[in-house]
Amino acid sequence: MALTENKRVFFDYEITDRLTAGVSLMGHEVKALKAGKASLVGSYIIVRGNEAFLIGATIQPYQAKNTPAGYDPSRARKLLLTKKEIARLVGIEKEKGLTAVPLNAHTAHNKIKIEIGIAKSKKKYDKRQTLKKRVAARDIERAVKTGHK
Repeated sequence: MALTENKRVFFDYEITDRLTAGVSLMGHEVKALKAGKASLVGSYIIVRGNEAFLIGATIQPYQAKNTPAGYDPSRARKLLLTKKEIARLVGIEKEKGLTAVPLNAHTAHNKIKIEIGIAKSKKKYDKRQTLKKRVAARDIERAVKTGHK
C-alpha cells in the first residue's frame, strides 16, 4: 500500500531500474507518514561515507503541539541498504546522466519502505512527447466513452 508517491518523477525522468530500501524514521514521523502528511516531490538520494540518505523529503509533524523541539520536517533520513546496494548507488552517482530518486513510500511487513528508481533525465522534447501521448490517450478515451467515431 503506497503511503505517498512522487508522480513528478515519471514526467521528469525515465526510470530504468528499481530497488527497495528501509528508512530510519522517528516514531512521530511514522505516524505522520501513515496519515498522509509527507511529500517526496523534489527529493533525491545521495551516498556519503558508505551510507545512503534521502534528501529533500518532507514529513510534516503528526501533531504540531507534540512535536519535539527543533524538529526539521525536511531533514536527511538514513536509508537502510546492504553494502552491495550502496556500492551500486555509488556507481550510479559516478555514471553521467543517472540519478537515484524516490518513487514512493509504502508499507511492507509492517515496516516503512522507500522504492528507489534509477533514473535518467528526460530532455525537453521527450517531455513534450509524453504530454502529446497523454492528450491523445485522453481524447481516445473520451471518444470511446461518448460513443463517437
